[in-house]
Amino acid sequence: MLDQFSRTELLLGRMGMERLAAARVAVFGLGGVGGYTVEALARSGVGTLDLVDSDRISMTNLNRQILATHRTLDWFKADAAKERILEISPGTAVNSKKIFYGPDTAAEFDFSLYDYVVDAIDTVTGKLALIQQVQAAGTRIISCMGAGNKLDPTAFRVADIYETSVCPLARIMRKELKKRGVKHLKVVYSQEPPISPAGTLYQESLEEDVRRQVPGSNAFVPAVAGLILAGEVIRDLALEQKT
Repeated sequence: MLDQFSRTELLLGRMGMERLAAARVAVFGLGGVGGYTVEALARSGVGTLDLVDSDRISMTNLNRQILATHRTLDWFKADAAKERILEISPGTAVNSKKIFYGPDTAAEFDFSLYDYVVDAIDTVTGKLALIQQVQAAGTRIISCMGAGNKLDPTAFRVADIYETSVCPLARIMRKELKKRGVKHLKVVYSQEPPISPAGTLYQESLEEDVRRQVPGSNAFVPAVAGLILAGEVIRDLALEQKT
């Protein structure tokens, strides 16, 4: 009998679809990258999704974020993502958490509950805390490196963090993770050198009481990064590949 996942089952098999249906995946960060990750996970049949983001949808998100429409302006991204997922796949269990993840809120999560975690957040301190906490729980994680100031969606690669190059964020993460004794981390990163923005925009930083320059972005580069993240999670879960 046909259902909404029948064509995915042709590729992953019945057992693969059962593994996805039984899986619980947490996505941290629901912006240009994480929104597309969530979309693909929901359309692929992941049974339970935990969505973590404290931010609201703004006008400047409309150029690239799948959750951003004029109807959803000023919605919490976690709420917009939950509504969208349930419209796509009503049988998916969705837990939305309007939390800014960082060292101060890390204790609110039990990562042993998840089968996989996706790191699509954009602060170094948050990424480091998340990676360490998830790995300490013995849970799989994949992390996205920089997707801003890029124009080439074909430049993304999947690798261990210590095999990355070019990406400035990956360089910082390699250094900081090595200090913390993290030996391996699966990441999606771009080999495209960052482009210098033609102008300057600032936003208030949630991490500290300062204004920070925001990168240029577009509709296609973050989306590709998000879909690659989702593809890795889906294959690892459905085909039982260990990372």
